[in-house]
Amino acid sequence: MSRLLDNFFRRFIQDGSLEVSGPSAARRMFGNGTGPSASIRFADRAAERQLLLNPPLAFGELYMDGRLIVDRGTIYDVCLIAMRNLVLLPKTRLRKMQLQIRKALRPMYQRNSEGRAKRNVAHHYDLDGRLYDLFLDPDRQYSCAYFEHRNQTLDEAQLSKKRHIAAKLLIEPGHSVLDIGSGWGGLALYLAEQCGAEVTGVTLSDEQLDTACKRAIHKGLTSAVDFRLQDYRAVQGQFDRIVSVGMFEHVGVGYYDVFFSKAADLLADDGVMLLHSIGSIDGPGFTNPWMAKYIFPGGYSPALSEVLPAIERAGLIVTDIEILRLHYAETLRAWRERFVSRRAEAEAIYDERFCRMWEFYLAGCEAGFRHGGLMVFQIQLAKRLDAVPLTRDYIANREAALRSQETLRPELQIAAE
Repeated sequence: MSRLLDNFFRRFIQDGSLEVSGPSAARRMFGNGTGPSASIRFADRAAERQLLLNPPLAFGELYMDGRLIVDRGTIYDVCLIAMRNLVLLPKTRLRKMQLQIRKALRPMYQRNSEGRAKRNVAHHYDLDGRLYDLFLDPDRQYSCAYFEHRNQTLDEAQLSKKRHIAAKLLIEPGHSVLDIGSGWGGLALYLAEQCGAEVTGVTLSDEQLDTACKRAIHKGLTSAVDFRLQDYRAVQGQFDRIVSVGMFEHVGVGYYDVFFSKAADLLADDGVMLLHSIGSIDGPGFTNPWMAKYIFPGGYSPALSEVLPAIERAGLIVTDIEILRLHYAETLRAWRERFVSRRAEAEAIYDERFCRMWEFYLAGCEAGFRHGGLMVFQIQLAKRLDAVPLTRDYIANREAALRSQETLRPELQIAAE
């Protein structure tokens, strides 16, 4: 191991225990010996230099290429150690300057015009559908689940998420609902089945649209649910309710005013909107360069301080904000464990490098939600102060009513394909 790499890890790893070696057999231990423990090895000297030049990007790339090998523990253990120590780094003048530069470059990486937004979506969501079946619940809910208790399974928690959102939307039979970023259709189908809503779902993913339409046909809901390949900026009309789950992260900071102004135009005067998105606890930042390059190009998880001003400028009223803290960490843990258990099937669909990339993605995100300042927020919006009840009791009451309805019709609990 080079002296520079030794110095890098000695300064960086203060908490936990990380054993590091280079191409030679010599090993060094870093950290305080408590907490998570793992051992990694660099396959060649060039890999050591690559990490030193650009750690946020090279860490994931070296693991993908098999040039950073985990000899003891898992890549999740390594990511957890890295994330725990990243938050301990002192905010030096150099780090502050790097943050400012990366924030200044955000508009360049988040130019999500309609054409570019579709390409960015295709990069991730138009992958082989069999991949998502390996780790998602049968309803293919690809967003943060809502764990009502510790013993809840992933499938149950994803159903709880849909129920929780439906309760906050105060949907009545016959209400028109716009689902911005409708994915594989699970939430839209739930709102139509359980609430009697007439739902329009828009997505930019060809693969998701195809699956959603097939599911609507299979369930006999084509008259109640209309799935479209359409950018939210092109939607016309007015809706009693608007919901968006896991899509806002792809909007881009420069388009928040456009997004909320469009939502205000589409929402009825007595309507209610629910926005569910990943967010940052620590204030405005930037997207990890590895994540932006390989997983979510154009993506960004905003701080509430970036979102709320755009909401105010659009003339919308915030009627409720809920922060889901460790719910996504638990969701990602379940996804990661499911993916690892079926890794051979993923390799048969793609290849070893892809599996390493996906493992790193799930492991890094879970570590980020446990120690890296990430959370999920749900913002309820309206145009009128009296659009929702004065207290939050109605949420639990409506959830209970929906739960009873699901119990009477158990076949609807999981809307499998």
